[in-house]
Order: sequence, then C-alpha cells, then structure tokens
Amino acid sequence: MDNVNLQCKPKGGYMDPLKHECGIAMIRLLKPISYYKEKYGSYAWALKKLYLLMEKQHNRGQEGAGIGVVKLHALPGSEFVFRERALGTQAIREIFDNIGPELEKIQLEHMSPQDVEQKAPFVGEIYLGHLRYSTTGKSGMSYVHPFLRRNNWPSRNLLLCGNFNMTNVDEIFKKVVEKGQHPRIYSDTVMLLEQLGYALDKENHKVYRKYRDTLPELEITKKIEEEIDIKAVLKAAAPTWDGGYVICGATGSGDMFALRDAKGIRPAYYYQDEEVVVVASERPVLQTVFNIARKDVKELEPGFAITVTAKGKTEISQILDATGHQKCSFERIYFSRGSDADIYQERKQLGKNLVPEILEKIGNDIDHTVFSFIPNTAEVAFIGMIEGLEYHLNNLKIEKILKARDRNALTDERVKKIIGQKLRIEKIAIKDIKLRTFITEGESRDELAAHVYDVTYGCVANNEDNLVVIDDSIVRGTTLTQSILRILDRLHPKKIIVVSSSPQVRYPDYYGIDMSSLGEFAAFRAAIALLKEKGMEHVIKNVYERCLEMAKLPDNQQVNCVKEIYAPFSQQEVAAKMAEMLTPPGTHAEVRLIFQTLKGLHEAIPGHQGDWYFSGHYPTPGGVRLVNKAFVAFYEKKNPRN
Repeated sequence: MDNVNLQCKPKGGYMDPLKHECGIAMIRLLKPISYYKEKYGSYAWALKKLYLLMEKQHNRGQEGAGIGVVKLHALPGSEFVFRERALGTQAIREIFDNIGPELEKIQLEHMSPQDVEQKAPFVGEIYLGHLRYSTTGKSGMSYVHPFLRRNNWPSRNLLLCGNFNMTNVDEIFKKVVEKGQHPRIYSDTVMLLEQLGYALDKENHKVYRKYRDTLPELEITKKIEEEIDIKAVLKAAAPTWDGGYVICGATGSGDMFALRDAKGIRPAYYYQDEEVVVVASERPVLQTVFNIARKDVKELEPGFAITVTAKGKTEISQILDATGHQKCSFERIYFSRGSDADIYQERKQLGKNLVPEILEKIGNDIDHTVFSFIPNTAEVAFIGMIEGLEYHLNNLKIEKILKARDRNALTDERVKKIIGQKLRIEKIAIKDIKLRTFITEGESRDELAAHVYDVTYGCVANNEDNLVVIDDSIVRGTTLTQSILRILDRLHPKKIIVVSSSPQVRYPDYYGIDMSSLGEFAAFRAAIALLKEKGMEHVIKNVYERCLEMAKLPDNQQVNCVKEIYAPFSQQEVAAKMAEMLTPPGTHAEVRLIFQTLKGLHEAIPGHQGDWYFSGHYPTPGGVRLVNKAFVAFYEKKNPRN
C-alpha cells in the first residue's frame, strides 16, 4: 500500500493550502555576457539571480517548475534555446542541480567570452522561470512551463510561460483550428502558444515580403530579427483571451515580453536599469534579489506589456483596453509574501476590522479570552487584530481611570490594577511532524488528521475561557471539522471563535485559484441547507432553470444566477449555519465563526477591488458563464470540469 502524507494531500478547508496562481520570473541582460563576468565575477550571474527569483516565489508553485534560456549570438550548428523542467516540490532544486554539473564540466568561469557564447548551456541573454500550480487538475511534464515552439529560423522560435487561467479555452481552440493548426494538447497554454506562434509567423512574413525583392535571403533573415514588432504579435492574439493572466515569452532571435490582462487580475512587477530588465510576480522578490529600493520596482499596469527587442530597446506599451480594474484581493490576503510593505499593512488592517464583532462574540470579556492564530500565514492579520484589541483595551483603561478619578477613588493600587490588565496572547497550536498512514479514507484517516497540530496545554481555563483563533480564509471547511476544532476542544474552552480575515468564499475563482466546484464551499453548503430548512427548495430549482437558460445566451449577456442562493440570508445567518455544520460531533465548546465584510475588505485593500470569489461579481464574461455552469453541475451531481 502507498504511504500517504496527510500534509501533502489535503482535502481542503480551514488551514489547507489553496492551489493557486503560478509564479513567473524573467531576466533580460542588456550588456554583453563578459560584462557580468568582469563586474560580478561570474558568467552565470543571471542564472543565479533566476534561481533566487524562483526560490523566493516557491510558495506560488509546488507541483513543478521550468526554466528557458535564449542565446543571442550562437552560430549555426550550436543550440540557442535551452529548456529544463521538473516535477514536484523540489523541482527548482532538481533543475539547477542538473544544470550545475554541466557548467562545472566545461569549466564555465575559465572559458573565453566567445566560447561561452557558443558552448555554454543555459548561459545566455534571456532567462524565463516558471513555478506551477495546477488549476485544472491536470499534471505531468506535458503541462509544465515554459512551452517551446521550435523552428529552424530563430525569429520563429517561441518560449512561453505564464501565470494564468483562461475561461474561454473552447473559443480559443476553435479559432486556432480554423486557421488550420493542429494543437497536440488541449490546454490553454498550448492554445496561447499556437495563437502567438501564428501571429509571430505572420509578423515574420510581413517583414519578409518587405525585402524579398531587394535583399538576399540571409540579409532578409537579419532584417526580420531586427524589425519584428512583438507588440503587433500580442495585439493580434490577446484580444481573444478571457481570463486572468501574465503571459511571458521570448523568441529565439531575442525579443522578450510580459503582458498583463486588462483587468489586472494577475500581478506583475518589473525593474530595469542599464544592465538588466527583470519581471516577477511579486515586488519584494525583486527588492530582495537585486537589493533595490521599493520605489525602483514598478507595477506593470493592466492591459500593458513590457517588451525588449533583440537590440535591447525596452518599452512599456498598452496592448489591451483596460477599464474597471479588478486586481485580485485574494493575492493580497493569502497568496503573496507578506514581506511586501503594502500587503503587510493591508493584512494588519484586515485583522483590525474584525475587532468589533470579536468583542461582541466574547461579550467584551477580554479577561477570560485567549487570542491566537492558525496557520502561520495568518500571523500578520493576527498582529493587526491584537493592535485593534489593544487600542480598545487602552480606551477602557482611560475610561476606568477617569471614572475612578471623578469618584475620588484613584489610588495607587487601583491604577496598578487598571494598567496591569493585558490581552492573553498565546501560541495555541504547533504544527507537528508530517504524519503518514497507509489508511487513506474514513474515520482512521480523520483520526490521524486530528493529530497534525499539537496544542499548548495550560493556557486556557477549563470551561471558563473563550478561545479566539484567526485564519486568512475558511474555504471548504473539511480540515476545520476533521482536525482543528477537535484539537482546540482538547483545551476545554467555553467558546471557540474562529475568525477569518477574508469574507466568506462563496464562488469559484476560474482565474488561477484551484476551486471550481460549488459544492466544495462551506458557505455554499450552508446556504443550501438554510434554503431546505426554511422550505425554500424552489429557489434552488429556479436557479438551476435560470442557469440552463443562461447557457443559451452569449457570454456577455449572462448574469450570475447563483447569487440568488445567498440572497435570502445575512452573512451572520450563513456563518451561524456554517459553524453548526462544521462543528464535529462530541465538541464540548460552543463554536462561532466570524468573517470579514466586503466593506471591510475594500477599505483594507483599496487598490485591489477584485472580490468575485466573495461577491460573485466576476470581472469577465467567461467567469459568469462558468459559475452558472458550475451550478448546473452541482444540481445534476456532475463534475464541473467536464
């Protein structure tokens, strides 16, 4: 029997990692390779930077990784495009462990610049790196980026990788096939590769026709490499894409690009100076790897592309009409590294926002409440929550002192007692070893899952204290039921209050986060249960019938019918039902759930208004179509991905 790692194969829910946006990294050297050897002591300077960019974004992709390198001065007969890919959580290490011995074997650092240009693998002028998280359930090396379109003409070679998910793959596939192409794999990455490859071929032909009657073939090839307009290639393909994306690519002749979707759903940042142009998914990664100031890192605006020509000319150009930006708020709440200055403050504010409802749920009894967080990703929101509680406590202290003064009862002892009142902050849950078992289903697995965390005994007074723990999101709720509540209940608190710094996740994402089934969401299941309890099953059937009608309409005419499932209930009603449904049998403590409001979310993260997984307000027509399709699949008990 296979050993199963309970940590590596989560079923989803509170404290379970969501599979989400991939990570990208690109480097374009603007000086000869010999320059970096002379200044930084290594021909492989950029390769080492690429490794760091990828490791610093490892959180964004743990199912696979890949890199691509383009040489701009390789002679015919020698390789000019290199690619290495690997699967698994250690993919980055495996890739660079494979490359390192190759470079040591040829004694890279002792070679002449000319030999490096011709003979050194994975040392060039353009570098692409990709970290993959599957959002479709498909896995294997065939789906690992970068993808490569080969051709004998360097200008027709194309390396492609990205952080994206397209909602209209069927439409893109149809357009590709209509042009006579034959994609080998049905995936959005392959479709984009073929679309861009087709547009790149047309751009090659355009320049060829311009010179075919006046120049010899070899000279025409040089002209093509010099005059290809990569922006025209992007403008020819990108308008057909519906989804969230940052698409990165490079041609074999030296053009490089990164394009962000018109709504800004997926993030991209860049840095440039006289030596290098760099693009990554997160700002602090660039700051750390290149030791640069925050102000020097720029955000690539929605609908814009950064392009670098074969000669090193860098441009920031608008490719798509960008209106109604919907930058992903989940990126700020959960996925990006909290070391970003803005994200750090935003997460703290999310925690502060929850203080009034926390105080209400504990009856303002701070003295008999212990505050903690699970997991570590919620630590910054926890700090904000504590700051908000301390502000409240300080105001209480001032009020008590003033009242005592007015009653002439302000003794030294009284002041000391008031000032001495503090919040009870504890490290309640500690991640234990990765438990393994040959039992993969049923109660035995659930029992083992309940031991993933150890609790700190002695911090909570039995049946007297409340226990408040904060997390960044509650999605499916499975682990909350199977382990966390069971674990916390061992401490015998009077109440367990689980606080989510994000609102209730009610709708699938479709733009890069792996959640497509409505039935997976604890909030959706709670709303359905409430409808049935209140004799409102007709709402469920009506939504199903409306979704079927919507499927007959063009995407841009559809509306999100699933909103009607939640419409009869307040957020508090849904939260109360979720708590009831997720509380495991035998739990002694009273369990309550608290969620961020949409208003609180937008106030805390004003620059990232994308909230479709919470509100159902999808930024593109494809998202609306897919959520209606997901409800039909739920009603008919089918897999929504089929």
